[in-house]
This record gives sequence, structure tokens and C-alpha cells, in this order.
Amino acid sequence: MRPLTEDETKLVFEKLSKYIGENIRLLIDRPDGAYCFRLHRERIYYVSQDIMKRAASVSRKQLVSMGTCFGKLTKSMKFHLNITALDFLAPYAKYKVWVKPGSEQSFLYGNHILKSGLGRITENAGRYQGVVIYSMSDIPLGFGVAAKSTQECRHADPMTIVVFHQVDIGQYLRNEDTLL
Repeated sequence: MRPLTEDETKLVFEKLSKYIGENIRLLIDRPDGAYCFRLHRERIYYVSQDIMKRAASVSRKQLVSMGTCFGKLTKSMKFHLNITALDFLAPYAKYKVWVKPGSEQSFLYGNHILKSGLGRITENAGRYQGVVIYSMSDIPLGFGVAAKSTQECRHADPMTIVVFHQVDIGQYLRNEDTLL
């Protein structure tokens, strides 16, 4: 367990800013205490400083995890956001997409969202902008990347892909052995 280097911090914050923009400050400076990002076994953890101090007394070999795993840092220095970060990022999302009930299951199986399954989309969402996907009952389902801007979605064909699938809550079942 160690603090992130400057390059690693830049990678993590760039990825998070695609989804929550300037609200990254709200993740770090929370009213319930100070939080930070730590690297342990190529995984980035979001952890309170109180828990981090307690975890320092455990050896690195015996420490399995601490806090919430936000993602994985690959060998080629890319950061992949994990589904476990959804609960922390969903309240601060700049751009949101709501999926119709008929398309929820398709998205949860790992498929892209078509225009025919699009319920609503926030205004001014740009092309290739990170979005958080919600059900029509405002339950966060996962992350994606907008394939079309809000304006392009209005005039798109019903079978056009409007959101590229990145991560969904169905991965808790599909990848349960590799999430930690």
C-alpha cells in the first residue's frame, strides 16, 4: 500500500473527470473525514485516512484490500474503472442516461445501449463523454461512453448505438473471482 505517484494520480483523475468533472474535490474533501487514493497490488483503492492508518500495521503480503477498489492500473499505465466505484461516482455524475426497462437486461448482460432503449439523457452531453447509466427508477446500473451527443440522439435511427457499454452491475456476477 503506497500513495499514488504524480503520473498515476493524473491517470486516475483524468478518468474520473470524464464521469464527474470538477466534482473530484467532493470525493477527497468529504464532511465525514478525509479520503485518499492508494495503490496496492496494481489496484487503486479509495480509503479513509483513518482506515489507511490502521491498515499500515498489516504487512503487504497479508493485506487483501482496504477501502473501496476504484479500478485497476494496467502494466501499460492505463487506468480501468471498476464497477465497485459506481456507488461513489453516481451521485456526482455530470452526464446521465436513463434506460427503458426493456433495455435494462440487455445492458446488464454487457451490450451497448441503442436509441430504442434510451429513456432520457442529460442536456449537452457530448460525443465520447463518460456517462452514468440509470434505470428509469433512478438506480445506477453502470458506466458508459456516449457514442452520440444529446443533439445527435434526437435524430438518430432507433437501431443506432447511443452509449457504448463500459461497466455494469452484472459484472458482480460475471467477474466475481477477479473483482478484488
